[in-house]
Amino acid sequence: MPRVARAAIAAGLFAAAGACSRTEPPAPDASPSIALPEARLAPSGAAATAPPTGSTQVTAPPASSPSSASSADPSLLPQTHDHPPASGAALDARVAALWAGIVADDPEKAMPFFFPVGAYQQVKDVSDPASDWKHRLVAAYGRDVHALHARLGADAARATFAGLEVPDAHARWVDPGEEYNKLGYFRVFNSRLRYTVDGETRSFEVKSLISWRGEWYVVHLGAIK
Repeated sequence: MPRVARAAIAAGLFAAAGACSRTEPPAPDASPSIALPEARLAPSGAAATAPPTGSTQVTAPPASSPSSASSADPSLLPQTHDHPPASGAALDARVAALWAGIVADDPEKAMPFFFPVGAYQQVKDVSDPASDWKHRLVAAYGRDVHALHARLGADAARATFAGLEVPDAHARWVDPGEEYNKLGYFRVFNSRLRYTVDGETRSFEVKSLISWRGEWYVVHLGAIK
């Protein structure tokens, strides 16, 4: 073989060997313990790009709504030391519910003004506050609503609600332990539910109101039992 040909062949073999020695090793498979990025959000109305087959998606928990706390049931929130106002739109609405229940002889309609069970469970230091609330207090409230409806008698159709008079000057804070209570609250006795019949002002006594988070609620409509 001519010398030039042999030199060319040798140079080619040397170059090939050198190229093999410089080749990068293959990349290892992705670790299954590392999540791949989530698919990018597509524009509105377009389909989102799906993640590669076999990949693991990590989804962040949904962010809490800013209104979730404000929309929570107030009876499940902590008690406050706020003194309840003796008037106002919120109180007027609850008192109107009591009046509607008395006129209709329907205790269920009057329940918005009754001290809520969630709050009672936080307040009262008894073995089963929910049962006490239902079987003693709510049962008595129902009987009292029926009794006040009976007192209205034939005047129920003509009676006009005039409002609730709360003796605010006599309201006081009840410390924990005074009335089988774990939490304190404001309490006031002898409010008057006023109404008129043919221009004549009359009233019913509301025996006891107690506060929850700065609002008055009935706990005893008639006699305390």
